[in-house]
Amino acid sequence: GASPASSIYNAGAPWELGLAETNQILLLNDLRSRVVLETDGQLKTGRDVALAALLGAEEYGFATAPLVSMGCLMMRVCQKNTCPVGVATQNPELRKNFTGKPEHVVNFMRFIAEELREHMAAYGFRTINEMVGHVECLDAAAAADHWKAKGVDLTSIFHKPDVDDNVGSYCQQEQDHGLDVALDNTHLLALCRPAIERGEKVRAELPITNINRVVGTITGSEISRKYGSAGLPEDTIELKFNGSAGQSFAAFTPPGMTFTLEGDANDYVGKGLSGAKIVIYPPKGSLFVPEDNILIGNVAFYGATLGEAYINGIAGERFCVRNSGVKTVVEGVGDHGCEYMTGGQVIVLGSTGRNFAAGMSGGVAYVYDIDGKFEDRLNHSMVNLYRLVECGDEDIASVKAEIEKHLALTGSNRAKEILDNWDRELPKFHKVFPRDYERMLACFKKVEEQGLSGDEAAMAAFEQNMADTSRVGGN
Repeated sequence: GASPASSIYNAGAPWELGLAETNQILLLNDLRSRVVLETDGQLKTGRDVALAALLGAEEYGFATAPLVSMGCLMMRVCQKNTCPVGVATQNPELRKNFTGKPEHVVNFMRFIAEELREHMAAYGFRTINEMVGHVECLDAAAAADHWKAKGVDLTSIFHKPDVDDNVGSYCQQEQDHGLDVALDNTHLLALCRPAIERGEKVRAELPITNINRVVGTITGSEISRKYGSAGLPEDTIELKFNGSAGQSFAAFTPPGMTFTLEGDANDYVGKGLSGAKIVIYPPKGSLFVPEDNILIGNVAFYGATLGEAYINGIAGERFCVRNSGVKTVVEGVGDHGCEYMTGGQVIVLGSTGRNFAAGMSGGVAYVYDIDGKFEDRLNHSMVNLYRLVECGDEDIASVKAEIEKHLALTGSNRAKEILDNWDRELPKFHKVFPRDYERMLACFKKVEEQGLSGDEAAMAAFEQNMADTSRVGGN
């Protein structure tokens, strides 16, 4: 909602182009019947839906229009906490202005459906499935004859592949995701049953390959279903894996589970982590130099809310994006690390890519500036940068303790080198602290000194923050 108008009008391509090409390619390869095609991007009317269906889509995404039906005025200040109609703000005074109701969206969508039914009746279709992909119903002659469109050739968009009658034109086959042969269902659930049912400790070691995806997630869901967000006591279940993990290793796993991986992992390690502990290091005796090589893929710990992670190696891009509570130690990250982070703690014992901490509004990051170039890679728009030596004994002790734990769990050479030369290496550490978060913590400290607590303290801190902000001319 806060995207610049220049981006909205000049970046990307019309969905009609992508949808038409995708539908045609899938038909030519007899794959269309196995997938659902969804399109979105400024859909506002039943006619828009009819056009999308005829071009090959069977699901349709609406965003801006329903938002407007709830009162959005398109002020484009979503990121500033100043939304005048109370849609995109945490300010309780502004939220009082919100007048939207679910019924408003329901009513809007009913109008969309009613208009769509009118178009379907005009074309002679009774169901969406009958309608999908029938581009011959589209006539662009009137538009193409317009002087503004002179010379525009829409043939490739309206092309209908010549395929056999038995080639499905919409999704008719349910996908088999292979869950029956997932590692959780073939091994982990049975191994962890004593812990799930009786809270007994479980220890196991298994091989893993990159076809084993979301390992631990199904087992973790059983724990959450029985014990809720509290999960099990720490280290109730300890699972050791050897090999290369597939995508989303230990995703969404709850407290009480510990995953140790001797090897490497694909993207989305610890996605949505909800309390578990993850330890990853290269195979013992390998020639792999962890501090110089990528050990886990992109977008690790995306949206994580709770837990710990210790990675003896470098992570790919977008490490800890939207992290809101996990504590991690890693030996280097790619571009866009800690993007949109709102909580938790990240310690990077090595270099980062560009654009570190973009949109970071909470939590804290500590970076070992190994090459003296970190400040140039940091996105300064929402964060302050401090030298750790100037941040007080509490911060220093906390960072050192986490590095010691990282060494104990992973055997990290870099951690050992830093700890062995702590006084010399300490000045290379920086603290990345979001400005608004720092200010709110200061406000909480003030109200706690006044003896307030709970909701009373939260409201007092908010009012203090608003007062402090107004004095310095902030939002």
